[in-house]
Amino acid sequence: MKNYTVEIKSGNKIAEFLGVFDENLNVLSGELGVVVFVEDGFIKVTGEKAKVDFAKTVIEKLIDVVSVNEPLDKTRILYCIEMAKEGSLDGIEKTFSGVVAVTSKGKQIKPKTVGQKKYVDAIKKNTVVFGVGPAGTGKTYLAVCMAALAYKQKLTEKIILTRPAVEAGEKLGFLPGDLQNKVDPYLRPLYDVLSEMFGFETYQKLIEKGVIEIAPLAYMRGRTLSNSYVILDEAQNTTKEQMKMFLTRLGENSKMLITGDVTQIDLPFGKESGLKNATKILKNIEGIEIVNLTHKDVVRHPLVTEIVKAYTISEEKSQKENKNESDR
Repeated sequence: MKNYTVEIKSGNKIAEFLGVFDENLNVLSGELGVVVFVEDGFIKVTGEKAKVDFAKTVIEKLIDVVSVNEPLDKTRILYCIEMAKEGSLDGIEKTFSGVVAVTSKGKQIKPKTVGQKKYVDAIKKNTVVFGVGPAGTGKTYLAVCMAALAYKQKLTEKIILTRPAVEAGEKLGFLPGDLQNKVDPYLRPLYDVLSEMFGFETYQKLIEKGVIEIAPLAYMRGRTLSNSYVILDEAQNTTKEQMKMFLTRLGENSKMLITGDVTQIDLPFGKESGLKNATKILKNIEGIEIVNLTHKDVVRHPLVTEIVKAYTISEEKSQKENKNESDR
């Protein structure tokens, strides 16, 4: 058995470290397989030597997180534990504390994972960025936030948001209205982020002025998109031809952000995803960066991480079995 003790000097920081009703301590004890408690302003850990040594690494980094006024909760604790297992905890407090943008109500938008920080940095540095990853990794949300920030800083004149009009099991033809009305439900997540960033009234005015344009991918054909932030969402549902058409719309002083999840392709059987194809053939071109987000970057309910992880393992197993079958 081994014991480890560390002091948190500020009383306020101790409260933040503990969490509501000591929830954070309970999470640490359960996940690390040690006993974690607070006594006389000190955090104390007791348990098997190897587990205590690992807990020491995690707890010291979590103290760094609260010391830069970042909140601590179960999601962040679990993320730090996973990163510690990979030996990737260095600088995690800087990742959590970096501000990406500020909403109309003053809420600071910050990266919540190393992958998200890498994604934001890629958007700042490159002309074309692919954000590829499962649901809940913030790829679309952060892309729209960065576009809104660029407009507020007068770095761009227009924000263009588009999606392919491909159903996820539903039929567009049964929805009322013209094509724009039919695709509106598919674009709703983009509306919501823009409304949050600009405020509803400003957002509506920008729509009316044409500063913000939201349209189906088919409407991009024949255009040159200059002085714009152009975001293609749900790009896994583009064909190779559609993706090529979209990318060749790039004009002067523009950025293109392409987001998608290659595990949720709704194209007809036999059609190769334009997103999959593009990330293979464009990966070595300067000015283009492909950021792959994983289950570790999921920032929704912790169960979403477990769901994504389970599906990933299942798909990898299936692919391995299919390969073995074909090799026989």
